[in-house]
Amino acid sequence: MSPFVDKAIAAMATVAALLAATSLVVPMPAEAQRSAGQPIDRVIAVVNQEAITAREVENRVTVLQNQLREQGRTPPSQESLMRQVLEQMITARAQAQYAKEVGVLPSPAEMDRAVAEVAQQNSMSVQQLREQLAGQGVAFSTFREQIASEITSLRLREREAVGKVSISEAEVDAQVAKLGGAAKAEYEIAQILLRLPSDPDQQTVQAKTALAEELVRKAAAGADFADLAREHSQAPEALRGGSLGWRTADRLPELFVGAVANLQPGQVAPVVKSPAGLRLLKLVDKRSQTPQSGSQVERIRARHILLPAATPAEEQEAQRRLLEFKRTIQAGGASFESLARQFSTDGSASKGGDLGWIYPGETVPDFERAMRRLPVGEISEPVKSQFGMHLIEVLDRRAAENSPEQVRAAARQALRQQKADEAFEQWARELRDRAYVEYRLEQP
Repeated sequence: MSPFVDKAIAAMATVAALLAATSLVVPMPAEAQRSAGQPIDRVIAVVNQEAITAREVENRVTVLQNQLREQGRTPPSQESLMRQVLEQMITARAQAQYAKEVGVLPSPAEMDRAVAEVAQQNSMSVQQLREQLAGQGVAFSTFREQIASEITSLRLREREAVGKVSISEAEVDAQVAKLGGAAKAEYEIAQILLRLPSDPDQQTVQAKTALAEELVRKAAAGADFADLAREHSQAPEALRGGSLGWRTADRLPELFVGAVANLQPGQVAPVVKSPAGLRLLKLVDKRSQTPQSGSQVERIRARHILLPAATPAEEQEAQRRLLEFKRTIQAGGASFESLARQFSTDGSASKGGDLGWIYPGETVPDFERAMRRLPVGEISEPVKSQFGMHLIEVLDRRAAENSPEQVRAAARQALRQQKADEAFEQWARELRDRAYVEYRLEQP
């Protein structure tokens, strides 16, 4: 496997976060609604010939309103929340359609494993998860689609951004020198993004700029920035009040760091322009971490068998074969090493699939997540990554001190993450701009 560095984004978020994700449910046809005795749903938007219905948006709005109230927050106006949800759904539909074209949508078997993992992370069975969702008014099928949306977004990010980012040794040198032994700043930032099209006209820019400056004045006058974000922001985290969470300076775009570096917690920076649009940035809090020499990290020694999975048919066949390999190994019919030498398509096949000692961040996210969950001596279920389908075995774990090589790897990882974030945001905006979107909000 040709590893690249990227900080894993948790695909399996908490149930609450997944409830806030964009639904990808295909609406029931009008004929089926009539036969089921349901009122005919109304199409309010079309994305590349795929419909979004009023009921889908209304259901999502209701869930979000309940969620915000449970958090003790006042939901935005119904109109504003519907606009936010509809735009999120349009973007998600466009991404899902593209993901289907390029073959990165999760398979039904992967979805079964993902749902089981969410249930396990919340200390319940799948049936208990079903019951909890039903109690919250969320259909289980909708929940599965929300998880599919999370996984799809991760895979598109890896395909369209992470895998295309290049980091030079000169950039790594500069990053290592910049971090040095100085205290490492961490920022908690919230943002409001007012998107601009790829080639905006002057009138659009002026209108957005006027709105941005008005929002800065409101925030400075004491208005709740999180409420303003939920009402106006077009960023993915808008409904979380614009919060980006805690990030070190090397995990943020330089534009962000430059805007908030001299602010005091609670202050909002002047409007800044980025490729995606106009941004309002609030410094929620700031702290420093002084790096300690010899800090401990966990290295894992692992091996794997890799089979190609470029098409759905190949993926299904690879999964079947890897499950057969696992049963054979567990029954003592063959060793992992011999099967890797015979069948793996990775360069490690000649070494029985042995990848050696792996530092955090040295493998792709899907592979690393599965590997780090495995106890020593256990074999994974088939794991899909951009390289194909893997069967993974963890051979050993060991604590180790950060070496100069690991410091450079961490610097490279931070740079890759930063560039990938910016590249994916740009790609997602361009995909949204290319999509044919027809609004039918005014139709009866």
